[in-house]
Amino acid sequence: MQVTVETTQGLERRMRVEIPEEKVRGEIDKRLGDLARSVRIPGFRPGKAPVKVVARRYGRQVRDEVVGGLVQESLVDALGQEQLRPAAAPRIAPLETAAGVSYTATFDVLPEIVLPQFESIEIVRPVAEVVDEDVARMLETMRAQRRTWGTVDRAAVSTDRAVIDLAGFVDGEMVDEAGATELPVELDAGRMVDGFEDALVGVRAGEDRTLELIFPQNYPEHLAGKPVTFNVTVHRVEEPELPELNDAFAESFGVSEGGLDALRGEVRANMERELADGLRRTLKQHVMEALLAEVGIELPESMVRDETARAMQRRQEELARSGIDPQRVELSPDMFDEPVRRRIALDLLVAEIVKEHRIELDHARVRARVEMIASTYQDPARILDWYYSDRGRLSGIESLVFEDQVVDWILERAQVVDEPASFDRILNPGQTDAATA
Repeated sequence: MQVTVETTQGLERRMRVEIPEEKVRGEIDKRLGDLARSVRIPGFRPGKAPVKVVARRYGRQVRDEVVGGLVQESLVDALGQEQLRPAAAPRIAPLETAAGVSYTATFDVLPEIVLPQFESIEIVRPVAEVVDEDVARMLETMRAQRRTWGTVDRAAVSTDRAVIDLAGFVDGEMVDEAGATELPVELDAGRMVDGFEDALVGVRAGEDRTLELIFPQNYPEHLAGKPVTFNVTVHRVEEPELPELNDAFAESFGVSEGGLDALRGEVRANMERELADGLRRTLKQHVMEALLAEVGIELPESMVRDETARAMQRRQEELARSGIDPQRVELSPDMFDEPVRRRIALDLLVAEIVKEHRIELDHARVRARVEMIASTYQDPARILDWYYSDRGRLSGIESLVFEDQVVDWILERAQVVDEPASFDRILNPGQTDAATA
């Protein structure tokens, strides 16, 4: 077997493999001999047909099978001989079989990664605790979840909601999906087309309004970015009515003993668990960002293409599950490029750290993670069995645990600097950033 390798561009390699005809013929003769001892051919007793007769009938089929097997076998041998690590399955060119077997395999190789000196990396570790003000804000959020609405005879303010009929028109034609009757619209919820809710501030019951707005770009193609006219009729204006913070309020959340103090204790305990998880996620993010900043990686474009296609497919499936026709939502590979590249780079880095420093999967941590997930269900034992009965399901948990182990390994060596934080900053970073902007 002769092997030559050419670097085409970046991480792409083109490998030519040539298998001599003697080897091909030897494998074919062996296969035909085996077949002759078992095949039934009219005019001959079973297993007694001459090899030449068997070859006339089955020769083409046998050669195709032999060539296919030799290609797969030689590909593995050639990659090992040249010490090449494909990033994805090689693309095999059409075979040439006139004299022996020769083919070209084109593929990206995994990049060579030089790991940094972890002792020189600085990582910011957020530190926070749940304080009384956090609990008070959470109770107010819970009050809002239990709010009712009462009709008022006045102009609407931004905290009210208006119950309306509306009809939407694009280019003078009514749009069915832009119409509704008795639709409650909260004027500070941000759920409608930009400008819609603001335009209803100040309306009164019985009033009609015409709104000239524009559909967002992320709407279905036949509406995206188009001007729309909404004819609105206001039936009534309603204001929110919040329940009192008392024992009855606590009971509405399933706290039958201990009243409001018991509810406050449960809320704090839940918030502390959420904060611990959030701190861990944020710290992990800081570790990964520091790692990416230290190591530049040339990514195999075949991996990027394949993972981008999978990301787009997952997004289409999510849309379908939400009742949205994926064909009416414009998706492009560019939308997924940055997160896909980041994910691939991190996967390659984690794999290299695991390999070079011989980090072994902690199966006890995997079990603990699965048990933690199972504990949130009514029948934990069934969920536990569900994970452990399928390697595909369990492998996802194992990958997460492996990442956690690598994070812990890095933190043991890096320079870790504590930074004060808050519950909202950790659990609601987007809202906090918007409030301070």
